[in-house]
Amino acid sequence: MISGLTLAALIKKEFLQVFRDKRMLAVMLVVPVVQVTIFGYAANLELTRVDTVVVDDNHTRASHELVTALSAEGTFRVRYVETVRDAENALRDGDATAALMIPHDYSRHLDTEERVQMLLDGSDPSQAQAALAAFDQFIAARASGRASPAGVPTIVPEARFLFNPGLKSRLFMVPGTAAAVLVVITAIVTAMGLTREREVGTMEQLLVTPMSSATLMIGKTIPYALFGLLDETLILLGGNLLFDVPLRGLGVLFLATTAYLISTLAIGLFVATIARTQQQAIMAGFFFLIPAVLLSGFLTSIDSMPAWIQPLTWLNPVRYFVDISRSVLLRHATVTDVWGSMAALVTLGTGLLVAASWRFRSQNSK
Repeated sequence: MISGLTLAALIKKEFLQVFRDKRMLAVMLVVPVVQVTIFGYAANLELTRVDTVVVDDNHTRASHELVTALSAEGTFRVRYVETVRDAENALRDGDATAALMIPHDYSRHLDTEERVQMLLDGSDPSQAQAALAAFDQFIAARASGRASPAGVPTIVPEARFLFNPGLKSRLFMVPGTAAAVLVVITAIVTAMGLTREREVGTMEQLLVTPMSSATLMIGKTIPYALFGLLDETLILLGGNLLFDVPLRGLGVLFLATTAYLISTLAIGLFVATIARTQQQAIMAGFFFLIPAVLLSGFLTSIDSMPAWIQPLTWLNPVRYFVDISRSVLLRHATVTDVWGSMAALVTLGTGLLVAASWRFRSQNSK
């Protein structure tokens, strides 16, 4: 049976212990904001510059106009080289990302098509694909501007982007960063707090008091859950002030955050039952956390992962919180829109908490 006074005293003790440890307090409150800020500025996936070398074997006014138009577009920073070998060497040395090859018969076929070749440095696939998409868009714009044959209508496609009209990658990355930061902070700090009690010998003193295992477990995790909610608030405010991440659907988001924190705190409890020292807790925590973040869809799309590994993401709470955060903040999703991810998060959180509680009670009853 859980005693309210005992639980309150244990929560107060845990808060006092955190506030006395200035390094732990900095980890709980300062580090999340710093991490989101650094990652938000560093993880810029927008294509702003493509260093391009040009081999012009045509040497006509038409080829010069093509290169001038490509350079004027702003993304492609153009310079000429003499031969194909020079272009390949520029790509190999990292001096260029793309190489434009203009054949000697380029100007002969302008009435029907623009025949050019683009070589791209594929060592960075995302950069190469973005550069190719930008070049295709440039060519398509030129083709739509040419006169079409008589009687043949010209189709000019016009795209409109919803939810993120500026295609700012930071708006996509910051909500996912919050999920990654929260699981690191809450899970590892919870595990370290419990193993610290064991290291200094106070865990045994707590266990011999007339206090149930449930009271001890809840009292040790509630403070970190509150810190997690505070961290989420700071992350959202920082994301809005620094990167213009919209603040919307906060009721839904904090409901999901609570369910998510149950999972992360349960992971911390489980790790604490395995580790005997704080160092072991950190190592065991990262053994889980790194795969969890990689399999969450935070950095790479889950659909692009191998088919055999995708089912593992169904057991990953980080995946569902990333999906909910992006849906609510960027697409203004409601509970009805994210109920599937929310149900999965609640189910996983409950299962992880039951497993961690069973492990915690069975270990401390010995």
